[in-house]
Amino acid sequence: GAGRIELCAGLVEGGTTPSMGLLQVVKQCVRVPVFVMIRPRGGDFLYSDREVEVMKADIRLAKLHGADGLVFGALTEDGRIDTELCTALLAVCRPLPVTFHRAFDMVHDPVVALETLISLGFERVLTSGCDSSALEGLSLIKRLAEQAKGRIVVVPGGGITERNLQRILEGSTASEFHCSARSARDSGMKFRNPNVAMGASFSAPEYSIKVADVAKVRTLNAIAKNIL
Repeated sequence: GAGRIELCAGLVEGGTTPSMGLLQVVKQCVRVPVFVMIRPRGGDFLYSDREVEVMKADIRLAKLHGADGLVFGALTEDGRIDTELCTALLAVCRPLPVTFHRAFDMVHDPVVALETLISLGFERVLTSGCDSSALEGLSLIKRLAEQAKGRIVVVPGGGITERNLQRILEGSTASEFHCSARSARDSGMKFRNPNVAMGASFSAPEYSIKVADVAKVRTLNAIAKNIL
C-alpha cells in the first residue's frame, strides 16, 4: 500500500546513498516510484568539494538505473540552506522531482529555510519539525504546512508509528507522511561468534536485522486512508 519508496542504505546513520545494485533490484520488484537518497556519509550536511563530486556522480548513476526522484539536503556552516550547492545538484537531478530531506531539521531558521527551498524548486521537504520526532515537532510542522500554502509538500517524518500517525496527520494537516515501518528480524545464523562485531560498538547487532514490515505498512496506510 505504500505510495512511494525512499531508498537508502545506512538507516542507523539516518540514511545514506544506496548501492546501484540495490536500486536495480528494487526497480525490478516494485511498481511505485522509487526516490533515491543522495547522502555520501552520515553526520552533518556540510559537504567538501570531493563529497559534492560523489553526490553528482551518484545522482547521474541513480537516474541511469531508473530512479523516479532524488532526495538530498545541504547546509552552510551557519545552519542555512546551501543555495549554491542545492542549485548545482538540482540541475543534475532534473527533470526528476527532488525532496529536501531532514537536513531541514538542522537549520537555524525553518521559516526562512522553507521559503528558500520553495524558491529553489524543491517539490517536497521532509521534516520532524526541527525536533526529536514528528510528534514532538507537530506544532512547527503545522505552521510550515500553513506557510507553504501548497507551494511545496511538507512531509512529516521521524518516529512515526501506528500509535501516533493519526495525531500527526490530524495535527499537521499533512497529505503525505514518511516512516521506515521497520521491525527487527532474528538472523538465520545458527553458529554465532559473540566475541566479534563487524562495526563500532554503537552499531546494530549482527544477529538482528531491521526489515520493512509489510503488516506495519498496511496498518499505517489504512490509518492514513481513514483520515485523508
